[in-house]
Order: sequence, then structure tokens, then C-alpha cells
Amino acid sequence: MIFLGIDPGVGGAIAVLDDLGGIVEMIDMPVIEVRIGKTARPRVSPAGLRSALLPYAECTICAVEKVGGITGQSASAAFTFGHACGLLEGALAALLMPVAPVTPQAWKRSAGLAADKGAAREAAMRLWPGRAQLFARKKDDGRAEAALIARHGWLQVRRVAA
Repeated sequence: MIFLGIDPGVGGAIAVLDDLGGIVEMIDMPVIEVRIGKTARPRVSPAGLRSALLPYAECTICAVEKVGGITGQSASAAFTFGHACGLLEGALAALLMPVAPVTPQAWKRSAGLAADKGAAREAAMRLWPGRAQLFARKKDDGRAEAALIARHGWLQVRRVAA
């Protein structure tokens, strides 16, 4: 059995766990540079997303963080994030992957966390000490969140099977 967890967005990641809850693979969200005016901006790559997900199309469950708008976020940033989430949803649907949306409150509760992103990295390093290097940098919060989201899905499947 294979379990995926996805933290959507440009800074997000895709975590792949095995049936024992061990990390099989960690994939940073595939991005491309898009020129907007004179500036190159990172955007989620549709082709890269498909390529990253395709090997895991037969997964047991794909837990995806159920996201919404962020108070105070600009309209442009909200559109960019929403577009990335739409690309992810489309790729998962096209690959017929079993998706389980999970709220941030639910996966953080199952990991014993508050809202602090640093806490997600610390929890991930504690849960997977042999893979702690995956979560060492501050910008690895997306990886940590994806791993904890995958773990939430893994725990839910284990509870149902028990």
C-alpha cells in the first residue's frame, strides 16, 4: 500500500509513505518559471505534476490539504494559489487517484501540532529521524506538511482497517 500527502502550492510538496508509514519519496512541488512583465515567477508545472503523480496513480489514498483563501492575501496571490490548487485537482482527477481532502486542523490535530510551520518541521524530524535531512531547512515546511498530511491519511486507513 502507498499513501500520498500533498501540500498544494508552489512551496508545497508531495510525500509518499509505505504501508508502515515510512517515507518512500519526497517530491518538491514541480515548478516552472513564468515571465510576468520583466520578472520570472515560479508556478506549478502541469506536466511536472502529472509526471510526479503518475507512478503513484494506484496509491491507496492521496490525502490533500483542503485549502481556502488567506485573510489579507492579495487578489493576484490568491488567484495564483487557486490556479495551482486547480491544476493539482485536475491532475488527480485525470489519473483517477483516490483523493481524501483533509483540513489543516484535522492533520495538525492528528500530529499534535498548533499552527506554527516550524512545529511541522520539528514533528516530521521527530517522526522520521532517519530522514530528518528532508526537513532541515526553514523552506522545507512544505515537505514536512506533506509528510504529516500523508501520515494523517495513513492513520485514517489504519483505523478503518482495525
